[in-house]
Amino acid sequence: MRLLIEASNKTVAIENGIIVEPSGKFDCTVRAAGEVRPGLINAHDHLHRNHYGRLGAPPYRNARDWAADIQVRYAAEIARGRKADRRAALLTGAWKNLLAGVTHVVHHDPWERDFDAGFPIKVVRMANADSVVRLPDHLPAGAPFALHVAEGIDEPAAEEVRTLDAQGLLSRLLIAVHAVGVDNDGMAKLRSAGCALVWCPTSNCFLFGRTVRSALLESVEVLLGSDSLLTGAGTLLDEIRAARGTISDARLLDAVGPRAARRLGIEAPSLVPGSPADLVLFGRAPLEASTNDVLLVLVAGEPRVLSPELVSRLGVCGGQVITWRGVTRWISEEATIML
Repeated sequence: MRLLIEASNKTVAIENGIIVEPSGKFDCTVRAAGEVRPGLINAHDHLHRNHYGRLGAPPYRNARDWAADIQVRYAAEIARGRKADRRAALLTGAWKNLLAGVTHVVHHDPWERDFDAGFPIKVVRMANADSVVRLPDHLPAGAPFALHVAEGIDEPAAEEVRTLDAQGLLSRLLIAVHAVGVDNDGMAKLRSAGCALVWCPTSNCFLFGRTVRSALLESVEVLLGSDSLLTGAGTLLDEIRAARGTISDARLLDAVGPRAARRLGIEAPSLVPGSPADLVLFGRAPLEASTNDVLLVLVAGEPRVLSPELVSRLGVCGGQVITWRGVTRWISEEATIML
């Protein structure tokens, strides 16, 4: 099918999963007053943990205290969550992201076979580890590596940057996730080494009552992540709104777009002809958008999310209509999900 999207900011044409020149005849034309944009990049999530909901009795001093506390305080909820079908749990994380216009996501956990084929979102494959004390024996040479760093507000959290420095692990390849507890010395080390930061503001504020220091945000390249719903408020769009005003709008768009792609080592979603059709149609400017403003999401040209009024116009088959947090959308997945 040849599809034409006419939005207020740009006209985009898609054929066979690829963006093409907007000329000739089209099988379907979608006109909207909003904006068509490249799909967003979520630099940090745990896809299989989004069916739990927020757990914890914050504030905590560090992530280890939180993890130990919830294993006791919410033992029954965690036991039930672990019994969930694995693919259904992974799909719950995928659709949380797709409903927010995310087409690429980093799963900060071991790679799952489900990601290899038939998965609705593009999962960025990269090495990662949970903490400084759980580093793998071998890190990939010359490839980005994501690591939870200084996830806390106490001295042990701050000390993690110096531990990594002593081990020779601070470099442009390190994608430091959270970094809430970085002190002045640690900030200088991260900046000097060229490390990138993945900022997850709502997760940080839930756990610790504060987020990354503005001085660090100004010192390093910033990517944005949602974290899972165990600690995060919702989707990447919630993180964008929480972050807005702390860094510039241009840097914020870059954090979920080209800069994120460069640091993660992937091709940035683009609206240039010849690019894969990974895009989102917003009903309003993306920095102000909520999931209610996500009208259409394509991944490799395949409709993944549609507002109800677009379903018949695009002539899609299968899928199901769901309502999540008050927003009703058609999604292309027929399998069980736990949103």
